[in-house]
Amino acid sequence: MPGEGDEQESGERTHPATDEQPVKVSATRGTLSLVVAVMFGVLGGLGAFTFGYGEGASYLSNDPNACANCHIMQDQLNTWVKSSHHHVATCNDCHLPHDPIGKWITKMDNGFFHSLAFTTGDFHEPIQIKPRNAEVTQQACLYCHSKLVNHMLPTKDGDQTARCVHCHQSVGHAQR
Repeated sequence: MPGEGDEQESGERTHPATDEQPVKVSATRGTLSLVVAVMFGVLGGLGAFTFGYGEGASYLSNDPNACANCHIMQDQLNTWVKSSHHHVATCNDCHLPHDPIGKWITKMDNGFFHSLAFTTGDFHEPIQIKPRNAEVTQQACLYCHSKLVNHMLPTKDGDQTARCVHCHQSVGHAQR
């Protein structure tokens, strides 16, 4: 018995309250599903290729050589090898927050924007640290050296702390 929204033999659906023209639902749904599947496939394939070509898995490690995957970072790796911190700290120790959530958020943020900059060629040479990352580095200095510098830290809100790298520029990266 024909009822509301019944499908006819042709796969068409009729509108229950009117005698409007039937609409092909299954063909439209199938086409849309195919388009969505192809889009996800293309995006997934591009992502997998980029991750493989860009040695993406290396960025999940603590290996300083991962930071030199981009040619612009080779000088930073070379100067780190000559620095006083070479035997006690890796790139992640100084350039990522020490809490796990902050670490991975910063890694994702930097990874995306570094990839974008290097892909488009829109970066300064020599590379320059961004203000947010300079703050991460400052906090990393204080994380490891707080007992040594605790008496120099501001005691009131609004007081300014001198940046560690202002006086100690070559500690993490020796002079070139």
